[in-house]
Amino acid sequence: MAVWLSLSLVLTRTLAAAQEEPTATRVGQVTVVSWPLQRDIALELARLAGKSTEWPGLGQRTPGPLQLIIVPDGRHFESLSSGRAPPWGAAVALPGARMILLRADQGDLYRTLRHELAHLALHQAVKVRVPLWFDEGYASWAAGEWDRLDALELNLAVVRGGVPDLRSLDGALRGSATTAGAAYALAISAVTELARRNPSGSLDPLMARLGSGDDFAAALLATTGLTVSQFDIEWRKALRRRYSLATWLLAGGGWGLLVISMWLWVRVRRKADLPRRAALDEGWEVAPELAGTPELDRRQEP
Repeated sequence: MAVWLSLSLVLTRTLAAAQEEPTATRVGQVTVVSWPLQRDIALELARLAGKSTEWPGLGQRTPGPLQLIIVPDGRHFESLSSGRAPPWGAAVALPGARMILLRADQGDLYRTLRHELAHLALHQAVKVRVPLWFDEGYASWAAGEWDRLDALELNLAVVRGGVPDLRSLDGALRGSATTAGAAYALAISAVTELARRNPSGSLDPLMARLGSGDDFAAALLATTGLTVSQFDIEWRKALRRRYSLATWLLAGGGWGLLVISMWLWVRVRRKADLPRRAALDEGWEVAPELAGTPELDRRQEP
């Protein structure tokens, strides 16, 4: 009997371990690796990843062979990314390895996947080195992450003119979760400004230059008439014009001030009323038999 129980326990543990192991499945040109609980969503993401897609400035492109790894949580993500992504990250793309690592427990998986696919598409088309702010700003644009720009309207640092230069923006993109949130919004605003500065109003001319082998500074000068330093200054000027105290108030900052003001007023009022309340309490006595019945409390006349 003991032998059978022992064998049963070993078999149970073996099956449980097998259920926790990831498996690889081929979906078209995409090899997707997933854990059992994430298998269904992983297959759906793999199908989407393999589709031909229209990318801003790059046209219609098929991603080609790639590996998509869907991990269940942050522990697996940190282990597999080997420090290539910050702890708060939802995904990481490795263009050289044609690989995307994506957390299943973070955010909008479809939009996150598109963001990472945009990185692969950009590096597939452009072989020259591009700044990190452009890389992340382009991927955010391509993924339709326009709500990031809305967040800038309520960012007091931006409203007060505290906009980092482009070099500092690269560092902020790899900072804390709070810092990175604003940094990604600023990066997409910089890429939007690049498109606006070209007569075509698009990224097409810039991408064509980069794709032909021009370095980033030369491509920027040819398509906007600005050096990197000049563009940096003009971009920050444009941000200050767009995000001001007026836009902050209209976006809801004024309501926040009102709530805080009301809270402070109530606290001050209560503090001021303490002596008066203490004075009103003087002279009140409660008969022992009436204790606990507030409606029968009465004032004792001298």
